[in-house]
Amino acid sequence: MKVGIASDHGGFELKEKISPILKSQGYEVIDFGASQLDPHDDYPDFVIPMGRSIARGELERGIAVCGSGVGACIALNKIPGIRASLINELFSARQGVEDDDMNVICLGGRVIDYELAWKLIRVFLNAKFSGAVRHQRRLAKIAELEKERS
Repeated sequence: MKVGIASDHGGFELKEKISPILKSQGYEVIDFGASQLDPHDDYPDFVIPMGRSIARGELERGIAVCGSGVGACIALNKIPGIRASLINELFSARQGVEDDDMNVICLGGRVIDYELAWKLIRVFLNAKFSGAVRHQRRLAKIAELEKERS
């Protein structure tokens, strides 16, 4: 599976721990940055390019890490085709994919530790969209919403 990963300074340490583990598990990891710790960088500069790559179908899933995970989630959900969610527990890491076809997990580098983050990521990456009719219907409604101009 081809997976993108992106973080700002608030998630840099966690991203740097996760990325080599993903590679060792056989994932093709595309790192969108940050490439070095810079306390003045901005999460949109890293998560938006990753989100656009996912929306174009170049990546299957994404992992976004900022200080709380909230900002990255807000930015990513502005991109049509992205279904990102802030995840802090195992049920939603799985259910978000199975029911809502979540394609980006957002994590807070200052909120959760490495061990929980790795558990959440494993569940997220191993989950599969159920394809149930009711879930497809709901996703179609979201796709229509994305087409609206404000």
